[in-house]
This record gives sequence, C-alpha cells and structure tokens, in this order.
Amino acid sequence: MVLRSLMAVGDVSVNVKAGSMADWKLENCCDRQQVAFVAVVGVYIFVILALWRTPLLTPFKLITVYLHELSHAIATKLSCGKVEGIEVNLNEGGVTHTRGGMMCCILPAGYMGSAFWGMILIIMSTNDITVRVAAGALIASLIFTFFWARNWTLRWLCLAFIIFLAVVWVIQEVSVVKLLRYTILFIGTMNCLFSVYDIYDDLISRRVHTSDAEKFSELYPLCPCNGVGWGVLWGIFSFICLCAAVYLGLIILD
Repeated sequence: MVLRSLMAVGDVSVNVKAGSMADWKLENCCDRQQVAFVAVVGVYIFVILALWRTPLLTPFKLITVYLHELSHAIATKLSCGKVEGIEVNLNEGGVTHTRGGMMCCILPAGYMGSAFWGMILIIMSTNDITVRVAAGALIASLIFTFFWARNWTLRWLCLAFIIFLAVVWVIQEVSVVKLLRYTILFIGTMNCLFSVYDIYDDLISRRVHTSDAEKFSELYPLCPCNGVGWGVLWGIFSFICLCAAVYLGLIILD
C-alpha cells in the first residue's frame, strides 16, 4: 500500500508519496492520454513496417543508421579507443572508423545502442519538458557530428535534421499541436524497430556476412552463438527496450 502524508510549511502544502521513487508499478490504466500513447506507438509500428522498403522512410532510416554508428563511436571512446570519423550512406549503410578499443563492446553497441536511444526517446516524448531536452540533445549531437563526419551524405543529413527539428520545435511552441512529441516518439519507435528489422534483413533474409553479428561471431568463435544467434539476442534486447519504453511511458502518464 502506498502511504501518503501532508506536510504544511507556512502557507505551502506539499503532498509526499512515500516509497514513490522505488515504485515502478503501473497503478492506473488506462486513461485517455495513456490510450492515445499506446495507439500512436501501435500506428507507428504498423506504418514503419508497412513502408520500410519505400523511399518515404529513407530520411528517418538514415537518422537511425546515424544513431547506430554513433553508438559504435561512443562504445569506442568508452573502451579507450579512437574514433576517426563516421559515415552514413544513401544505401542506408554506415561505417564508424575506429582505432583501438574493445571490439567485444564496440560491435554489439550499434544495434543495442540504437535500441537504447530509441527507448530513451520514447520515454522522453511523454512530457513537454523532457521532449525539448531530447530534441535539444539530438540537435547538439548532429551539430557535433557535422564536423566529425567523413562524407557529405552524413553532413547533409545533419543539416537537414537540425533544420527539421528546429522547425517542428517552433511549430509546437506557437500552436496547440504537440508535433515535437510525435516526432521524437516516431524517431524513438523506429530506432527500436530498426534493430529488429535490420538484423532479420541482414542475417535471416539475406545473410550479409559483413554484419556486426557475423563479425562478432568470427572474432569470438569460442562463444556458443553464431552470427544469427547473436543477431537474435540483440533483436530480443531491442524488442525488450521497446516494451520497456511503452511501459515506463504509461507509468509517467499515470
């Protein structure tokens, strides 16, 4: 049972919810906001999967590739390696040029990192303040990456999304439409799905031997999983991130 107490300080009354910091249980579901949140995520999943192979999603697929490669770069820096640049190509491929670092951390970081960032973006899209923080952080990373990029495709992508997010931000500020929240939610959902779909496309549908999972299995042959096995594990992690993001979003909206 959740205990509630009321503390009065002068003319100010403060409600204190005992144990609220450790309580991750969804107490109430589902009001209008929560239903709308789940419905929008569901619609996004359907639209993304239905239009995955069409050019309509290409800009958003490229931004997910960017976050995938950025995750490789972050893992490289955290494992004391050097990042010499990032590339994102129009064929929806990407390369992170690194030297040193721990490959056991760098290789899984692409898919797992994009799923993690997707989860964070979904959670932060549930609040007007946190969604601004998420958009600001994404814009800042794009500005930094513009000077770090190794090809002009990534530089043009950075410029385009900086302008796009800034325009969407302004529209939300001057209207009642929460367009920035819907945009960040879409990018977050796509990042979680990107790992699942791309792993399936690379390892099961087409079996691309240059995928991160295949490289990981070649570098660490003593591990029991082959490339497909590692890909499936990373895909499961991505799906868990998506489910966790929706659940935590519902708690925040509670």
